Amino acid sequence: MEVLSQNEIDALLTAISTGEMSADELKKEDEEKKVRVYDFKRAVRFSKDHIRSLSRIHENFARYLTTYFSAQLRTFVQINVVQVEQLPYEEFIRSIPKVTILNIFEAKPLEGRMVMEVNPNVAQSMIDRLLGGVGHSVSTEVGTLTEIENMVLERIFSRALHSLKEAWNNVLDVNPRMEALETNPQFMQIVSPNETIALISLSTKIGDTTGMMNLCIPHVVIEPIMSKLSMHHWFVSQEKVVEGTGSSALKKRLHKADLPIIAELGGSQITVNELLHLNEQDVIRLNQSVKKGLNIRVGDKVKFHGTAGQSEGKLAVQISDVVREEEENVE
Repeated sequence: MEVLSQNEIDALLTAISTGEMSADELKKEDEEKKVRVYDFKRAVRFSKDHIRSLSRIHENFARYLTTYFSAQLRTFVQINVVQVEQLPYEEFIRSIPKVTILNIFEAKPLEGRMVMEVNPNVAQSMIDRLLGGVGHSVSTEVGTLTEIENMVLERIFSRALHSLKEAWNNVLDVNPRMEALETNPQFMQIVSPNETIALISLSTKIGDTTGMMNLCIPHVVIEPIMSKLSMHHWFVSQEKVVEGTGSSALKKRLHKADLPIIAELGGSQITVNELLHLNEQDVIRLNQSVKKGLNIRVGDKVKFHGTAGQSEGKLAVQISDVVREEEENVE
């Protein structure tokens, strides 16, 4: 529906009042069918709602990746979501370099494969940093990676996929697993060329090196859980997580916590020599009268006062007073 401005409304009313346009003509114009161009090669499979949800999920993914790569590379790393869009898989393949780093992975229980493409500059900077360099992008072609360099990249990106599991946790419990690392997009055919994909573009900065990482998620892979990508489901699931974490889950953990409870009869200070010469029937004088209540500690804090006695033939302590918060450190 098109919203008219006040000037346009005034112009229409003037045209009708002066006879330039009749009400019937206006009604006929409204009834005319609107023609909209639709490209079947770029089928719209993801709604705006889905795109917004994917954007929120992968903003978390970018934060997790920033923390992970900063720790692994021991240098400044900054990763941000630049754009989330949908396009045919063939167009994605044409848009990336002819030689690049392609991490092919699956994420059970989802069926199918996804790809995380890493710009050669970013990948080379990571290799240089991991192998003892300062993190500069070297001139070596990605297609001529040595076996060691290939293994280094496989290991760091395989572990980076754990961040994807955490980012998707509120929607679905996925288990990403690296399948292969390729350098030539022509050898990677995970879906048909016309299949719609969601492309999440991540700007990446490692020290002074900048580049892009692109996450390619085919529509056919996440089609079974599309309903979970609605904003309504997103907010409801987040509320459930917050409620579960803040109440029942927390209570269960508290109930299982072990705390030592100690009833102190009193204390005394003696010398080492006196300790060595203690014998039977000797009496150690405590610094507290037997008529005074005992301090009962929970952990290392005095929480109660009590009286020593017996219960069913066993030593026992009866709580007589609860220590207020401001008195906890006063013995």
